[in-house]
Amino acid sequence: MSTYLITPTAEQEKLIAAFLEEQHIPFFKEDETLPQHVLDGIERGQKDFEAGRFIPFDDFKKKYPAE
Repeated sequence: MSTYLITPTAEQEKLIAAFLEEQHIPFFKEDETLPQHVLDGIERGQKDFEAGRFIPFDDFKKKYPAE
């Protein structure tokens, strides 16, 4: 069995679904929604950035050098 990942437009999606149904090929659709905990973390990070709670990457590298 093979898996195909495609990114059709809305119109193409209708055609693809109709074709697969006509051919009796099982398929499922996954939306690209991130889990809520990830969305919450992104929002916290954006608020931290807007509030000035960040350090430049060069400063981070100096503070935590790779060994």
